[in-house]
Amino acid sequence: MYFSDYIPKNRINFRIISQKICRIQKKAVLLRRNLIIIVMFKRDLHHIIVDQCYQGKAIILLGARQVGKTTLLKQIIQEQSAEVQYLNCDEPQVVEALTNRNLRELQLLVGNAKFIVIDEAQKVNNIGLTLKLIVDNLADVQIIATGSSAFELRNRLNEPLTGRKFEYQMFPISTSEIHKSSGYIEVKRLLETRLIYGSYPDVLSNIGNAQSLLLSLSDSYLYKDILTMDSLRKPVVLNKLLQALAFQVGSEVSYNELAQTVGTDSKTVEKYIDLLEKCFIIFRLNGLSRNLRNELKKAKKIYFYDNGVRNAVIQQFAPVTLRNDMGQLWENFCISERIKRNHYMGHRCNMYFWRTTSQQEIDYIEESDGQMSVFEMKWNPKKSNTKLPESFLNAYDIRETSIITPDNYLDWLA
Repeated sequence: MYFSDYIPKNRINFRIISQKICRIQKKAVLLRRNLIIIVMFKRDLHHIIVDQCYQGKAIILLGARQVGKTTLLKQIIQEQSAEVQYLNCDEPQVVEALTNRNLRELQLLVGNAKFIVIDEAQKVNNIGLTLKLIVDNLADVQIIATGSSAFELRNRLNEPLTGRKFEYQMFPISTSEIHKSSGYIEVKRLLETRLIYGSYPDVLSNIGNAQSLLLSLSDSYLYKDILTMDSLRKPVVLNKLLQALAFQVGSEVSYNELAQTVGTDSKTVEKYIDLLEKCFIIFRLNGLSRNLRNELKKAKKIYFYDNGVRNAVIQQFAPVTLRNDMGQLWENFCISERIKRNHYMGHRCNMYFWRTTSQQEIDYIEESDGQMSVFEMKWNPKKSNTKLPESFLNAYDIRETSIITPDNYLDWLA
């Protein structure tokens, strides 16, 4: 037997081995990317919350379901040297233990713990009074409460906890957080993915299942707090309204027109939009109207906090190259990312858009200290007018102007 007798067999073996190596390498790349999101990822609120601990105030963390509140708190818990107690209000026994308790009962519940986390606190009746008793009487105990629905939690907190709380909102993963954790190249690589599928942690770490995850999320889970309200008896209207809002991203909305579209009255539309905003699904921008006679005085636009949720509502996941709504997606992405950035940086400003009866328009305006910062969002600036209206520039005190494109958006967001 000659050596050449082995060549065909060895060639087959080498090909099979080579294919296996390629598969392993691809899996390793995917695993590395997932680990960046799941393990190495550090949210901007992490250090903010840690810095505010043991200042004699409760810390309230609000945000939509699945944005990563529980994951963040578990990371913070792991860093604590003090004894920790984690109370999950999805458990009926925990809700009962926290409802309408006196100080002595709460002292027994807290025990020796110095760091208390109450997850999904909106499920506890009169939770504000419970937290007030702990803050006022257990000075060496740090308490953190989370909630997925601001309209319930804030109503139960604001009066009892006046002057006794730090309150923060958590969003889907931000451009700044990706940039800090994995660098410029990863941010650029993920841009088109985030424009279509959004930035929820579970979605970014499971891109292969992004559509099914988003459809499941948007089907009912995000709106669970709204759908459990006794006064909400028209879930079909809610779904139709969300679809109408998704198609009108970046455009001025009329409650009367929306009501006609979904088959209800304008008061119901306004109520549902208010609830959706308080559950962190959408947010409103009002039109700026002060100096010019032809400015639209009651104009408003509605955006989604996450592009993926917007696209899931209309079940549209076509890639960037095949879409005819890239202007809308880019505008929604940029403005929602700017809101994340401002919130985490503690930059407070009034936010508007601007439009006149003659259809002159500016996408996004920030006002602080009496000055305006003016921004236009252009996915493809070569195909659109990038000149800002002279009437606006002459009427207001302008601090800065900028056209936000895929080439320079990182300077604006990260």
